[in-house]
Amino acid sequence: MRGPAPAALIERALHASAAQRRLSVTIEPLGSAPWYSATFAGERHAMTLTTPAGDAAREWLSRVEDVDVALPGCLLAGLSVTGAREQDGQWQARIEAVTVDRA
Repeated sequence: MRGPAPAALIERALHASAAQRRLSVTIEPLGSAPWYSATFAGERHAMTLTTPAGDAAREWLSRVEDVDVALPGCLLAGLSVTGAREQDGQWQARIEAVTVDRA
């Protein structure tokens, strides 16, 4: 595969989406693992995202599945917040994504 890995492109898209809303985020990759179904192959990706707490961050996190992610050679099958908590003035959220390889 040429170019950045899907996980890196997902991170870039999340950063860009947050920046459009004037939110600063830090993202810690947790890893990627192969994913297979009877008809598809791809990867599962997980990351932890941290952003200052507030209404704008809460709203953005509630719509993270709508973030547009360009993935040459792959399709984004799912992007979601699978856990979030507000603590010490920050939101910390676990983000998971599933990508599917294009045939």
